Amino acid sequence: MHNYLQIENAKMVFDTKQGRFTALTDINLTVKQGEFITLIGHSGCGKSTLMNLVAGLNEATDGVLLLAEKEIRGPGPERAVVFQNHSLLPWLTCFGNVHLAVERVFGGHESKARLKERTQAALELVGLGHAMHKHPNEISGGMKQRVGIARALAMEPKVLLMDEPFGALDALTRAGLQDELMRIVRETGATVIMVTHDVDEAVLLSDRIVMMTNGPSATIGEILEVTLPRPRDRLLLADNPDYHHLRGQVMAFLYQKQRRLEKAA
Repeated sequence: MHNYLQIENAKMVFDTKQGRFTALTDINLTVKQGEFITLIGHSGCGKSTLMNLVAGLNEATDGVLLLAEKEIRGPGPERAVVFQNHSLLPWLTCFGNVHLAVERVFGGHESKARLKERTQAALELVGLGHAMHKHPNEISGGMKQRVGIARALAMEPKVLLMDEPFGALDALTRAGLQDELMRIVRETGATVIMVTHDVDEAVLLSDRIVMMTNGPSATIGEILEVTLPRPRDRLLLADNPDYHHLRGQVMAFLYQKQRRLEKAA
């Protein structure tokens, strides 16, 4: 793995009716190719804002963001985003929703047969080959999120960005999709940055956990290396002392160190 995504001294200031609001300041982060990074922190700490900067949906007020040594300026197919809301078009089938993205990225230089192959392969990868001709109202919430992941992966992005993709799902569905995501990342070697509020999810999935301080002027408080071997089995980790130690470190930052930082400020 080598340095792939670089965020250097990034700052994000919004103009509001109440004046200028500094959401993020002094953000410095380097992500290696193939790493799985989670961003965690309390609501309002700028996790989604930071992800939007990487996605190119917002431009940093100051600092620079580089992907594969090229400056990020606006959205691009090399960065695919999966939101908490799956955002599927209801009049299209699962196949149609994924094919729309495939056509947008590859339609200018690939045959219709190849576009169809790409679409089918992405749906098969997330276990939806049997449901590709169903419409969103005919499938479950978890399946809809799988379509969203398939749509993102079908674009062959350099970085997969996920903004609380499982936040609205029940616990069992969430656990199943976490396991599926681990499998997909293992098979594809994807570089992933994911926003989460869930400590267990962060420890289970991550190579590193980026812990954000509270806003305004949020920044990176600590970065925790997750050294648990892969592949990871959630049942085996339930009795793993290293897993519980890592979980405790994240909890300590969120609920103890964060309060000390606020008092010091």
